[in-house]
Amino acid sequence: MAKVKLNFRRLSVPEKVAKARQIVTALTGNASFPNPIPPLETLTASLNALEGAYRTTRSRRQAVKTAVDDQTMREDALIHLMSQCASYVESIAGNDRSLITSAGMDPRAPASASTMPDVPSGLEATVGDRDGEIDLSWDPARGVRSYVIQQSTDPPSATTWTHAATSTKSSATITGLMAGTRYWFRVAAIGAIGQSGWSDPATKIAP
Repeated sequence: MAKVKLNFRRLSVPEKVAKARQIVTALTGNASFPNPIPPLETLTASLNALEGAYRTTRSRRQAVKTAVDDQTMREDALIHLMSQCASYVESIAGNDRSLITSAGMDPRAPASASTMPDVPSGLEATVGDRDGEIDLSWDPARGVRSYVIQQSTDPPSATTWTHAATSTKSSATITGLMAGTRYWFRVAAIGAIGQSGWSDPATKIAP
């Protein structure tokens, strides 16, 4: 018996909808298949519902991206202003660490070439701008040259983690993921003398 190569799971949502419409069109009025199962009306209603949900998701995703961009802009503005404030405090305090503390700020520890970088914290995973993409972000650490990111399928184990990306910023976009699959991510900091431990993992289902 000849088998159908459907391969639907690997298609993107627009590709699923287009392929389903193609099949419905081919089966409509086809004398060789007079009573399709499920009925073509059911298939058409299902693909229309999926197409509508996809459009809604894309619209909401763009709204979220706009909100995140606005938050990032405002965060960068506050960081810039706080850096100016820190410079002002430093110019007054000189070498007096107690004056820095009195201003509600923490004095830096003396520089040490043997200090390992801190373990990154605050790792978050969100859906990316395109299918198969997940955006990662985490809290920046001082004295870090770069970050290395690993990913794992679900459930993660000691042997499932693989290299995903490197970044010189406290963010990265992971591409080429399989839609509908849950992935786990972790990040480590690279400093002057080596790599930190791995962060707490974050998980997300690829869009």
